[in-house]
Parts: sequence; C-alpha cells; structure tokens
Amino acid sequence: MLKLFTDIDLLTEENRGLVFPLLFDLHYGYNEYLRDYYTIVKDINDSDVAIFPLEYSYGLKHHKSLVNDFLTKAKTLNKTIWVYSGGDFGFTINDESIFTFRLSGFKSKLNSQTVIMPSFINDPYDAYLKQKFATINKEKLPRLGFVGHAKGGLKKYVKELLSFLKVNIKRILLSENKDYQSFYPSSIKRAKYLKKLFESDYIITNFILRSDYRAGFKNKEQKENTTAEFYQNIYNNPYTFCLRGAGNFSVRFYETLAVGRIPVLIDTDCELPLSHKIKWSKHCVIIKEENDKSMVEKIQDFHSRFSEESFIEFQNSNRFLWKNLLRREHFFKEVHDDFLLKNTNNSL
Repeated sequence: MLKLFTDIDLLTEENRGLVFPLLFDLHYGYNEYLRDYYTIVKDINDSDVAIFPLEYSYGLKHHKSLVNDFLTKAKTLNKTIWVYSGGDFGFTINDESIFTFRLSGFKSKLNSQTVIMPSFINDPYDAYLKQKFATINKEKLPRLGFVGHAKGGLKKYVKELLSFLKVNIKRILLSENKDYQSFYPSSIKRAKYLKKLFESDYIITNFILRSDYRAGFKNKEQKENTTAEFYQNIYNNPYTFCLRGAGNFSVRFYETLAVGRIPVLIDTDCELPLSHKIKWSKHCVIIKEENDKSMVEKIQDFHSRFSEESFIEFQNSNRFLWKNLLRREHFFKEVHDDFLLKNTNNSL
C-alpha cells in the first residue's frame, strides 16, 4: 500500500473540479478498490509520495506560496512528488523528484518523469447507450464512423489561427505554464482526412460532420441529444476515426475503446498511457500523420488481417482493456504497481 500525503485544506468542494484525479476516489468519495492500494496520511514524514492536490498551473496562479512551501518541504524530506497538469495543453516539470501526470504532450519531447493518463470517462453503456455491449460482425470492407467538429475554409482557418495566437500571447505575457505547440488547425485537418476517406471506394463511411463543437448546443436537451448521437455512431461502426483536438490527445480514442470498438488514430507524435504495458498496435489502427497519403491502404490492410472470429475477439479485447486498465481506479492501481516495482528495483 502506498501512503500519500497531501494538503487536505485545499480539497474543498469549490476545488473539486481541479484536484489530482486520484484524490476524487480517496477524499471526495469512498472507493473500496483503491483503498486496498492507497491511503492518505496526516504526516508527510510517514508518506511514500507527496501529492500537490490541485492542478499545478491553477495552484501556481492562485496559491503560489503554498505550492512552493509544499514542494520545498517534500524535497527536503526526499519524498517523491506527484503533480497534475491538466487541460488541453499541460506541461512537464523538469525536476527529478517530481512526476507530472498529464493528458497530453508530444512523445518526442516528454521526459521520463511524465505519466500520461487516459481521459477518464463514464461507461457509455451506463450513461449514454440504451443497448448492452455487443460486437459487430466483420464485413468485406471496413466501416468507419465519425461524429464531430470538422470544417474547412478560410474563415475557419483564420478563427483557429487567432485562437492559437491568443493562447500563446497569454502563455508568454502571463507566464502561463503550458508547453508550446506549433499551429495545428485540428478542425481543418479533420475535414481534410475525412473527405479523403469519404471519397474512397474501399471504405464504408458513416460520418456526421458538424461546423461547431457539439453542434453548438444551446441547452441541456440539445447536449444530451448530440451526446447520444455521438455514442450511437461509435456503437454502430466497428471503426471510429480519431484525431487530436486543441491538445495533442483524443478523448474520442478512449470513448471508442470504452464502447468496445476500434480506434483509427492519426498519430501526431502522441504518447498513449501505459505504453510500457499495453501493445497499442493490438488495440487500434495507428497511422503516423506523415503517412496520411496511405491512410486508406493502411485501414484496408489492418481490416484484411482479421478472420470473422478474430474481429469479434478484437472488439471484446478493447472493451476489456478499457474496463480493466483505463478507468480511473484501475489506471491508478497500475500506477501503484509501477511505483512499487521501480522502488524495489532501485533498492536491489
């Protein structure tokens, strides 16, 4: 069991949406499963890990002295420190005593102290889908779904460029803690790739393209309807197209796995979670963005390898993967095991 120390005073109801994800289950709720692996202690001297409780950038902006005092005390006692860098961008701290937990980043630029997390989502079969999990039989041609924001044109390009400039001006002038990333008009890129797939005679497509995020919903009912349509499309198609958004990660990737379907991921230098344990090529189609011209061929080739039985098993495997490794409680169980293994190896 890992003993964790954190600043309990910052774990208020007001800060609930900003906390280090593990603390949802250990402080705000009672998760019996995780309490077999973690416990919160009152004295930092008794701890194995010191967790700063709030999202790190928010902490620096609103509680800078508390952040500095917390890190200084933990380092003085030679404690391992975990911090959470949230949002679309995030950033990694280059400090050997600090492990940064984040959702995104560029694989080629991340250090060994970075832990990539999956996007933690509710089970679609409990929250959104009326059906129970069932697999889809193999067809002659791969059938690919997508519902979402994908729009081209000069007006959209200018809008995304202005958004990019705004983010980076704030990052520089306000010293916001975000990794720099080059301009990537994700909606335009998405529209381009989907057009190519739609025009192919070798792929069956089932696309619902929207000009605004979540179809620009105006009320709760519209939001629920667009969400239901989104998940129903994933359910109805064995493959779903996945490309990054503002940050270099795709929530849709995890939503597809949760439904028990197969993501087609455009790899924009992505780092996927638990990559030392999960052979991701056995769970999805991964196409490096520089190879986008052969996108159709790669999907075809992937699909052709399956027998009818193995196609069914692949979907079962993805549903199992999400349920047993990528949900929050199970992901942090893996983090627990990795931490103990690393410390054991270091002591040998």
